[in-house]
Amino acid sequence: MSGMAAPSPDHGPRLWARLLVLGGFMLFVGAAAGAIQINSMIAGISRTLPPAPDPALLPVSVVVVDRNGQLLRPFTTADGRWRLPVTQAQVDRRFLDMLLAYEDGGFYEHDGIAWTSMARAAGQFLLAGGRVVSGGSTLTMQVARLIEGGSTRSLDGKLRQMVHAGRIERELGKEQILDLYLSLAPYGGNIEGIRAASLAYFGKEPSRLTTAEAALLVALPQSPEARRPDRDPGAARAARDMVLDRLAVAGVLSREEAAAARLEPIPTARRDFPMLAAHMAQAAQTAQPQIREIALTIDKPLQDALERLAAARARFIDPRVSVAIVAADVESGEVLASVGSAGLFNSESQGFVDMTTAVRSPGSTLKPFIYGLAFEMGLAHPASLIEDRPTAFGAYVPANFDGFTRGTVSIRQALTESLNIPAIVVLDAVGPAQLALRLRRAHAPLRFPPDTAPSLAIGLGGVGVTLRDLVSAYAAIARGGRSVLLTDGVTPLPAAMDGAAPVFDPVATWYVADILADVPPPLNGSPGRIAYKTGTSYGYRDAWAIGFDGRTVVGVWVGRPDGTPVPGLAGITAAAPVLFEAFDRLGQRQAPLPRAPAGALIASNTELPAPLRRFRHPDQEMVARDTGPQIAFPSDGVDLDLAYAANVISPLTIKVRNGVPPFTFMTNGLPVGRTAFARESRWQPDGPGYVTLSVIDAEGRADSVTVFLN
Repeated sequence: MSGMAAPSPDHGPRLWARLLVLGGFMLFVGAAAGAIQINSMIAGISRTLPPAPDPALLPVSVVVVDRNGQLLRPFTTADGRWRLPVTQAQVDRRFLDMLLAYEDGGFYEHDGIAWTSMARAAGQFLLAGGRVVSGGSTLTMQVARLIEGGSTRSLDGKLRQMVHAGRIERELGKEQILDLYLSLAPYGGNIEGIRAASLAYFGKEPSRLTTAEAALLVALPQSPEARRPDRDPGAARAARDMVLDRLAVAGVLSREEAAAARLEPIPTARRDFPMLAAHMAQAAQTAQPQIREIALTIDKPLQDALERLAAARARFIDPRVSVAIVAADVESGEVLASVGSAGLFNSESQGFVDMTTAVRSPGSTLKPFIYGLAFEMGLAHPASLIEDRPTAFGAYVPANFDGFTRGTVSIRQALTESLNIPAIVVLDAVGPAQLALRLRRAHAPLRFPPDTAPSLAIGLGGVGVTLRDLVSAYAAIARGGRSVLLTDGVTPLPAAMDGAAPVFDPVATWYVADILADVPPPLNGSPGRIAYKTGTSYGYRDAWAIGFDGRTVVGVWVGRPDGTPVPGLAGITAAAPVLFEAFDRLGQRQAPLPRAPAGALIASNTELPAPLRRFRHPDQEMVARDTGPQIAFPSDGVDLDLAYAANVISPLTIKVRNGVPPFTFMTNGLPVGRTAFARESRWQPDGPGYVTLSVIDAEGRADSVTVFLN
């Protein structure tokens, strides 16, 4: 036998005990070293983390809203993303409940990390051989990832996300964290945040979502590119239905509600973001680029209706034609709608040009202000008579639009028929400079060529003005002569204007408005609804119609932005129908025209005081006068075919210009007619042959012509 001693009976257990102690010591040393290393890592991560952003200062899209806070137009962020400002108050409560139940049921209890979920994710990670199966991320951790934009598919990234989530929880409240998620969550492409996603996929604000819509918006941020409904509707549907099923199992939704939601279709395309009042919104954003939400005075439903109207009318007239419309509140001057073109992206009609602020020729739209001056100065009354006959002012010889004259007419008729000659006669009496001054009071400054002064030509459109300024000027008529400066909510207003001089006195203003209410409407309009005036610039370049009722003033311009003539384009046929349709779209805003003020003289011509019965130029020598009547038709020595050969003898119309009515008409020395104010007479010949036609005016002056009838 060898001399080896036998081992003690308790040697084996003591050995294992020593090994366990040694192992425990080694684990303790390793854990301590690991803790020191982890703490060092956390400290290093903390030093590189950005501060938690204030949701109110988060870089977001500038949004332009209307007077009631409804979205008119958003703009992308500097990096080209649609990230619209949003708070929980703007989001459907049902969506928020579904989001928290699906993503982070303990959101209001944890401090940024849900340790149970993290343990589950860690177990799945080990079982999957180091592959991340589920993230276990809380909403706070997701916000941390969205802020930094880094990957969390590695342990280092996950640790950084956890550290960042802790800082966010310490620096922000739960509501702020949830607001950040609602603003930053990705929804595919350049869409970020619940508001942009709801508009892009459903065309509506997220304040009222269906259960199916809310479920899809809960599902998309988990895999925004793979689940984009505009690229893979099948994947989007599967993700939405998974959310519905899990929420039904959890009792958040009833099984019946979830089943009904699964039947709703998935959107298959992105919608365009709103772009109403595009020109005004762009100007506002340019003026205030740092403001997150810019509020305009625009009324969104009216703006939308008038933009559709402008586009439809432009297509009907000519694809190259644009249409601009401005509607404003008479009392406040607030712009309710501003349509700059018939379509922002219509290149054929240069839709990018804002024609509400373009300087154009106003045509006859300034005539009401000419007569308003005459009424205020005591030179005329609507029932006063005035001559519409060829008249020269030096080298300037105005003519009526149709080339004909009417003889003696009332001021009311001269304005309702937009006769050019009487308007220039009256303008010469009141003075072009005075007209320009009154329009400036009405916040409608006229634009003259360099180094030129106001002349008689401005009465027929020989000057520049904008549509917006014309609307401001007509608002003054609607307000009884008190001016109002149009405002859009962005452009700063000058100091209080309560003491500003009126454009006209109330009586003169009402006379003008009363006449304009008598202007014959276009075919689609009814008389008396509104007071309005049309205008057509030289060469058919601009067609205008400006009108008002007791509450709203609307202006319409039609033409080509490049100034190219459009043959046949006229205010009454092109712009007036748009004006009357615009008033049709005002709905409850429509109001009757104001009543006559105290002091208004409502009388016929014979009831007027003698000085007002006929318009008299203060200095008649300034107006070139004729030496007597002249037979304008037929001309001396012409042959007239009155169809004698067919035994159908047509009557002969004799027309006279110049002279002073009444006129006596004669053939071969025999009287055939006498007119009070008319400058024409019809005569029925007995047969063919030569005839001498004569006319004698009230002052005994005469003219004769000889013609041959066959």
